[in-house]
Amino acid sequence: MTQDFSYDVIVIGAGHAGCEAAHAAARLGAKTCLITMDMNKIAQMSCNPAIGGIAKGQIVREIDALGGLTGIVTDATSIQFKMLNRSKGPAMWSPRAQCDRARFITEWRQHLEHTDNLHIWQDEVAEIIVEKGEIRGVRTIWDATFSARAVVVTAGTFLNGLMHIGKKQVPGGRCSEPASTHLTRSIEELGIRSARMKTGTPVRIDARSVHFDEMELQPGETDHHRFSYIGTTRPLPQLPCWTCNTTPEVHEVLRQGLADSPLFNGQIQSIGPRYCPSIETKITTFPDRPQHPLFLEPEGLDTNELYLNGFSSSLPMDIQLQALKQMPCFRDVVAYRPGYAIEYDFFDPTQLTHTLEAKQISGLFFAGQVNGTTGYEEAAGQGLIAGINAALKCSGNSTFTLGRDEAYIGVLIDDLVTKGVDEPYRMFTSRAEYRILLRQDNADMRLTPYAEKWGMATEERSRRFNQKKQHIEEIITHFQNTSVKAAQVNDYFERIDSTPLRGGCKLFDIVNRPQVTLKGLSEELPQLRELFAGITEDTEETIEAAEIAMKYHGYISRERATADKIQRLEAIHIKGKFDYESITQLSTEARQKLKSIDPETLAQAGRIPGVSPNDISVLLVLLGR
Repeated sequence: MTQDFSYDVIVIGAGHAGCEAAHAAARLGAKTCLITMDMNKIAQMSCNPAIGGIAKGQIVREIDALGGLTGIVTDATSIQFKMLNRSKGPAMWSPRAQCDRARFITEWRQHLEHTDNLHIWQDEVAEIIVEKGEIRGVRTIWDATFSARAVVVTAGTFLNGLMHIGKKQVPGGRCSEPASTHLTRSIEELGIRSARMKTGTPVRIDARSVHFDEMELQPGETDHHRFSYIGTTRPLPQLPCWTCNTTPEVHEVLRQGLADSPLFNGQIQSIGPRYCPSIETKITTFPDRPQHPLFLEPEGLDTNELYLNGFSSSLPMDIQLQALKQMPCFRDVVAYRPGYAIEYDFFDPTQLTHTLEAKQISGLFFAGQVNGTTGYEEAAGQGLIAGINAALKCSGNSTFTLGRDEAYIGVLIDDLVTKGVDEPYRMFTSRAEYRILLRQDNADMRLTPYAEKWGMATEERSRRFNQKKQHIEEIITHFQNTSVKAAQVNDYFERIDSTPLRGGCKLFDIVNRPQVTLKGLSEELPQLRELFAGITEDTEETIEAAEIAMKYHGYISRERATADKIQRLEAIHIKGKFDYESITQLSTEARQKLKSIDPETLAQAGRIPGVSPNDISVLLVLLGR
């Protein structure tokens, strides 16, 4: 008896997007197959062994709130944690963790292999099978044919991947791993446009060759913060990182090698990530800067391999090592392998809907770097949405999308499908117009109800979410209804250099003082200690969330009101209502862009580059609004 290759959903590629897509589809009840070229590299961290960072950390919290696994796996394998931007307001706080690279893969694989409805197959997909504009399945290089009603492409950097070190070029999707050389052509034959992008990675260093006494120690944090809302404290030992700076001597060696740099000799034509440039790009763009910061980060608990963050390069091997040896801490440096650049195929994301389904082919979804993004977190967020929608497609249910006022994932996908990309897309807090609403502390309050609606939330997640929500409401209600006398708090105010009270005041108003914290108040007020004692689970996280909600109540309310006004334009659906080419009142650029993207709503039309407020006014008049 042969194996049954009939599935509801097939996911191509087991990177961060593919893992989240496969888990989500299976979790929603779709019979799912995850096809990967190497089962031992599931969720491989191709570059930095870290999750999170500015805006990226918010995305991971959102993935977790929606029932995804990236946050859970990160907490289980974290070897250093930091909450970035703590000196700024909570809208900017961003969690980040260094992970044990090998344990990260093992943890992800364990979760996937114990997910109901999910099977893993090791092979390379060569062809997408389509009939009458609808997905029918895939065929692999070993001529295995899989039937499916939905396919999610998450091939990362493997599509015709080409690696560069100096003038040497080697086909591959990752160091020592083959490229996928058939799939792009199959997808292009369906009428979907592709192009090329470039990314890179730095040298890996042997810790035994580093003079750590010449570097600055960077310890992590050990407080209650974590990624998963249902996780526990970090189980692994926590390790430090180190920092140092390049020198003019380093830069001079690098300049000597620029003639052999693929980025500058015409060998690489595609565009790389603006916000993660190579070291040769840095010294060329900022020729007068005498130094650039570097961060040396551990790859795991049981290895001497270290990642040199900030030194991404595709220069010849000897130039990379010679430059490093100019720094005191690396004077005896020994490398495991040099840095390299990689070019790969991606597909113009304006060819997708907000569900990440291709407009041309029913049931074909794309997620991750094949959509022109960079970063594990952006990929995982897309994978989750694509996986949910692939499963919903099979069950005949409605689609699932997120608004720009609901999630960074919503901002990410809207930017991709509305504006497209001309360089690898990286998420920043500045890309979100409602970042006070989209904080890392409240991702569960924003999104876990969706996880409950679609069946992504486990019973444990729902229980803890509803308990936390109840406790936050109880704290806020108590502060709104409880008054204190000056004598009860003035000693505390004196200690924190805050103006003393002259009379009674509501606790809610006291919290608005910048220096005041709920923990500090509880040390003075027995009734607060009693209230907080009733929170037996996620105590510190719950108290912090309540404090942020109260302190920033005014800002949050104003931003919510602004978002609601914009939401009115989101409710005006225009897809299929206009023949844009015939509307002469529109600018030529607007006609071209609107026809190409065919936006779903008037608000989306307004976000298309080249569509002016006047063009939107024309459409409103034609709609009779």
